[in-house]
Amino acid sequence: MIRKMFLGVLAMALLATSCSDDDNAPSTSNLVLNLSGLEALGDDFVYEGWIIVNGNPISTGTFTSVSFPQSFSVDASQLASATTFVLSIEPAVDPDPAPAATKILVGDFSGNSANVNSNGIVADFSSATGKYILATPTDSDMTNEESGVWFLDNSSGSAVAGLSLPTLSDGWKYEGWAVINGMPVSTGTFIDPAMADDNAATSVFKGDAGNGPNYPGEDYLQNAPAGLTFPTDLKGTTIVISVEPSPDNSPSPFTLKPLAHMVPANAANHTTITMGTGPVTLLSGTVTR
Repeated sequence: MIRKMFLGVLAMALLATSCSDDDNAPSTSNLVLNLSGLEALGDDFVYEGWIIVNGNPISTGTFTSVSFPQSFSVDASQLASATTFVLSIEPAVDPDPAPAATKILVGDFSGNSANVNSNGIVADFSSATGKYILATPTDSDMTNEESGVWFLDNSSGSAVAGLSLPTLSDGWKYEGWAVINGMPVSTGTFIDPAMADDNAATSVFKGDAGNGPNYPGEDYLQNAPAGLTFPTDLKGTTIVISVEPSPDNSPSPFTLKPLAHMVPANAANHTTITMGTGPVTLLSGTVTR
């Protein structure tokens, strides 16, 4: 009889302890992301969401799929106190618990939802403009002028910067592209459109007579990628300015493309050509708690 009473008391104590543990466990709520325009990242990177609580970033989880909506379980108290949502691009293996510099979407909560976009965290491209010329200044052969593109404006008789672009936030760079026979081939990355791009002295495509003018651009004269032949003719191809994460492990243009233009079939060499608005100037979406 005494043994039965002892077992009953023990069972009640265990039940009470279990209930106490359940009562102390943090409750969670769902955070739902419904975003548009994102593209899949390379194997080395993931997207990561963050809520800002009392000025501090708290991770809401990582994802690689760009199919939405997606739901994440987040501490209910922290989520209720969050003022802002931020989406960043992070290394897949990331020893740093803080958000990376490469932030792509941001928006403040109003009630239970936040409208997020890239204007507030990458740059606002609504006033971006671009001009370029066809020329191959890195060789001494004047027969290949339609095989190079340089983002400058020589319409006044003197070369000036051809791109008017906003300053990017940390973690981003611009990159020029020529889409040749359906293959995007980089002209190089840059931050300042009034200066040469990062590969001005090291490009494998340029000629052997120099680095070209002090503006972004490329001469496609040698060492063509597989499937292409250099020199080439850029007339009829599409010229693109994209915005790339830095660092960037993808050989293709990123989803943000503020400027683009198909080179006219009758384009004149050494003559300024005006670009148009690109296919993707803004990324956006909603976040609901």
